[in-house]
Parts: sequence; structure tokens; C-alpha cells
Amino acid sequence: MLKYITSICLFGIVFSGLAQSKTIDLNKKDSLVYEQPYGIRLGVDLNRLAQNFYKEDYKGLEITGDYRLSQNLYVAAELGNEENTREEDNFNFTTTGSYLKLGVDLNVYDNWYGMNNSIYIGGRYAYSTFKQKINSYQIYDSNRYWNEDFVTGTENLSEFDGLNASWFEFVLGTKVELFKNLYLGASVRLGYLLSNKTGDGFANIWIPGFNKTTEDSNFGSGYNYSVSYLIPLYKKAKKKKKVVPNTDKEPNPTK
Repeated sequence: MLKYITSICLFGIVFSGLAQSKTIDLNKKDSLVYEQPYGIRLGVDLNRLAQNFYKEDYKGLEITGDYRLSQNLYVAAELGNEENTREEDNFNFTTTGSYLKLGVDLNVYDNWYGMNNSIYIGGRYAYSTFKQKINSYQIYDSNRYWNEDFVTGTENLSEFDGLNASWFEFVLGTKVELFKNLYLGASVRLGYLLSNKTGDGFANIWIPGFNKTTEDSNFGSGYNYSVSYLIPLYKKAKKKKKVVPNTDKEPNPTK
């Protein structure tokens, strides 16, 4: 509502100026432009960074970046490395690896004049290389009558190297400029596995960058919170939107 009130006020100022002077050029009211910054925006995922402090079995870092191609189109990327130890029903394992995501974001938010916020949708092609290590496992022993039937084993532990996975990711997110060139962002992601190379007899239950997998589905999900800084390289002028007055004449009821 404030946007429309502001537009009406601007139109009123221009109209009153025209009424007071006949020598004003009618085109001058459209000459005001705003130069928007174009450049590289680099940041870090706060979610993965925070998990390093409150999760003992996790280490990870993700670097985010984008480059503005046009008014609303950005090429975007994420590069990360993760090490995660998980406890499942009958075994404990550690996954270590890196990933890269490349794609585009499309801003669908119409900024107020002079603002650089965004609400965007996007897509990524992602690829991860990693390894899995089984730390311990439990064996069912039917001869144990009084104690637990499962016995923890630590012999013949397996490690699987050279694993990889690829997936497509749909992204929905937002970025808000807190201060000049400093942005706070958040996004949710829905991934679909395209390929998944596993070790012999051991499924990839967790993939760096993709998160947890499920046996019955290729879908996965995730989210991130980011803080980023824009490195301006150049500027492009964007004309301020014109307020088009209603020129339709109301019918004269006396005629």
C-alpha cells in the first residue's frame, strides 16, 4: 500500500509543477534513473557453519556465490565440504566428501525504487564425490539368552572410496540487503538424485550436499541460511517506472 501512496504523491508533485509553469519539459519527469550494482556476491552458509559447534560428529563448510547477468537473472553456485558420522540401527559410519552446485536464480520480486532485495526461484545441477567408512556394526547372536542379542563388531570394517552422486535441485529463497552490499539470505531445496554410485553391499545413506537418502525415493531436501557480501564491478542504469495518469474523461451527466 505504501508503494502506491508514494507513486501517487510523486505524480501529484509533477502535476503541480506543470500547472505552475508552462516552460517545463514534459519529458523531464521520466529522466530520473537509478544505477543498480552488478558484481560478484560471495558468502557462507551459516547453517553448516553453526553445526560445527553444536554437533560433535559433524564438520562442514559451504561457500555461496552468484553473479548478476541481467535485471533479474543470476548465475549461482555453491561449493562445500562435509564430514558426518551417523548412527543407524545396526551400524555406525562416517561420510567424507565435497560437492559443487551450479545453476541460475530468477528474481521474481519487484523491488521498490532504490532497493536490492530478492525473492527468487532457481535450479542447480549438483555433483558430489565422497567416501564411506563403517566404524562399527552389530551382529545378531541367537545363542545369547540373557544379554542383548546384538553384539558390536569392530573386525573387518569396510571403507568405500571413489563414490559419487549427481542430482538436480529446485531452489526457493530470498536475499535481503541489511546494509550496503551486505545480504542475509535463506533458501529451501528439493533435490532429485540422477545417479548414485554405491559401495559393494553398502548403500549411500547420506551424501554430502544432498543430505540423507531414502531407500524408496530419489528425493531429498535441505535448507541454508547465508550471509554474503556484494563486490560491485560496475553499474547499470534502470529507469524509474513512470506513473501513468488516467486520461479517460468521465462522461458529463448534463449532456
